[in-house]
Amino acid sequence: MIFLQSLFPALYQSAVFLLIFYGLFVLVSVILFLRFRQRHDWPVVATPPDDWPQVTLQIPIYNERRVAARVVRAVAALDYPADRLQIQVLDDSTDSTSAVLTRLIADLRRERGVNIAYIHRKQRSGYKAGALADALADATGEYVGIFDADFLPESDWLKRTVPSLVAHPELAFVQTRWGHINRSQNLITAAQALALDGHFVVEQQARSASGFMQNFNGSGGLWRRSAIDDAGGWQDDTVTEDLDLAYRAQLAGWRGGYINSIEAPAELPPVITGFKRQQRRWAKGSIQTLRKLALPLLRSDKSIGKKLYALAHMGGYAFHIPLLLMLFFTLPLALLPAYHLPLSFMGGVSMLFSTAPFVMFMLAQYALAGKTGLKRLWALPVLAILFMGLSPAIALSVVSGLRHAGGAFERTPKQGRGSRRAALPGNMTLSEFTPEALVFAYALLILIIIVITGRWALAPLPGLFLLGSGLTLALELQEYMVVRRRPHSTHTSRLARPGDIISS
Repeated sequence: MIFLQSLFPALYQSAVFLLIFYGLFVLVSVILFLRFRQRHDWPVVATPPDDWPQVTLQIPIYNERRVAARVVRAVAALDYPADRLQIQVLDDSTDSTSAVLTRLIADLRRERGVNIAYIHRKQRSGYKAGALADALADATGEYVGIFDADFLPESDWLKRTVPSLVAHPELAFVQTRWGHINRSQNLITAAQALALDGHFVVEQQARSASGFMQNFNGSGGLWRRSAIDDAGGWQDDTVTEDLDLAYRAQLAGWRGGYINSIEAPAELPPVITGFKRQQRRWAKGSIQTLRKLALPLLRSDKSIGKKLYALAHMGGYAFHIPLLLMLFFTLPLALLPAYHLPLSFMGGVSMLFSTAPFVMFMLAQYALAGKTGLKRLWALPVLAILFMGLSPAIALSVVSGLRHAGGAFERTPKQGRGSRRAALPGNMTLSEFTPEALVFAYALLILIIIVITGRWALAPLPGLFLLGSGLTLALELQEYMVVRRRPHSTHTSRLARPGDIISS
C-alpha cells in the first residue's frame, strides 16, 4: 500500500508535468507575438508589380454540391488580369456535385471567357494531396493558390497577396487569415472561431514575424511553384499535406509568411460531428508529420529554440494524452487512504501555464476588434468544455497517427445555403461515440467515489470531463437521430461521364 501511495501520485504529477509543456508552448507564442509585434505583417507590399505574374488557383472539391458553385464563382470573380489567371477545379466527387460544376464551368467559359479547367478523377488516390499533385502538372502559374470548397475569397484577395511573393523571393508561401462567415450561427461555431482566431492572429503572426517555422493552413494561401517542386511536391503519407509541405519547404531553406490584414472568409462546421472529424484529422496528420520530419528537423541547421518550438507545434495535439492520464490516475488517488504529491508546487505551476491559451484568445480578439472583440470571449467556457469532450477522440487520433502513415482524408460536410442538417455526415454510427461515452462513465464513477471519500480537491478535473463529454455525447446523439430520420434521397448520384470533362 505504501508503494501505491507513492506510485500513483508520481504518475499523476508526471502527466501534469507533460501538460505544462503545452502551456509553455502557447506562452512562448504569446511572448513572440508581443516581442515582434512591429513586424507582424512584414510580407505586405502595397505597390503592385510592374508586370502581374501568371497565377494558377486550385479548388479541390469532394462531394460538396451545396457550396461547390459558390466557391467557383467567387474565385472566377477575383480581380486579376484574365490572361494571367488559370483556375483549376479539382473534382473527386461521386455525387451530383460533378453535374453542378460541369454546367457552371461551361457557362463561365462561354459567357465570360474565364480560363478555367475542370479535372475529374474517378479514383480518389492520395485524396486532396493527390488531386493537387496531379493538377500541378498542367498548372501554368508561377504562383499557385488554393481555396477549399468552404471559402469565399474577396475580389481583391489575389492582387493584395501576389505582391508579397513577388517582392520577397525567399518566401515559399503566404498564408492569409481565415475569416468566419457563420461565426454567430451557434455555440459550436462561436467557439471554433475563437480558437482559430487565436491560432492565426497570435500563433501565425508570432511565427512569421520571428522567423520560426510556420504551417500552411491548406486554404486561403498562395505558393511559389518553384518552392513546391524544390520541397518534393504534395505527398499523401500524412492527412495534413499542407503542414507537411510547409515544413519540408522550410527545411529546404525557404521561409513562410503570414499576412493578418488579408482575410479569406470561410464557413465553419456548425455541428459537433463535423467539428470532431476535422479535429481528428488535424490531430492525426500533425503527429504523422512529426513522425516523418522530426529527424530531418533535428539534423537541420535551425537553432535549438526553433527546433524545439517546431517539435512542440507538430506535436501540440498530443497534450490530450496527459490530460486523459490525469483523469485516469484521479480514481486511484481518490481510493487511496492517504497520499502525498512529491512536488506539491506542480499544481500551481500547471494552473499558471494553463492560463496561456486564454491570454492568447484575449490578445487575438483585442487585435481584431479592440474592446468590441473582447465581448466574444463569452465563448471561451464553451470552447474549453467542447475540447474536454473531444479529448478522447483526439487522443485516439494522435495514437493512430503515431502508428500509421497516410489514411483516409475525412471530409468535413458543409452547410452552404441548406439547413443545418446538411452539414451532418451521412455515415454516422453509434460506435463513433464510444470514447466520449467511456470517459463520461469513468468521470461519473470518479465523482461518486469523491463524494464517498470526501476528496473534494480532486473533483474539478473529472467534473470538467463529465460536463464536456456529456455535452459532446448529447449533441452527437441528437445529430445521430437527425441523420437516422433523414429521408433517403430519391436522386441517383453518378460519376461525371467523359463528355462532362472540360479542359483548358
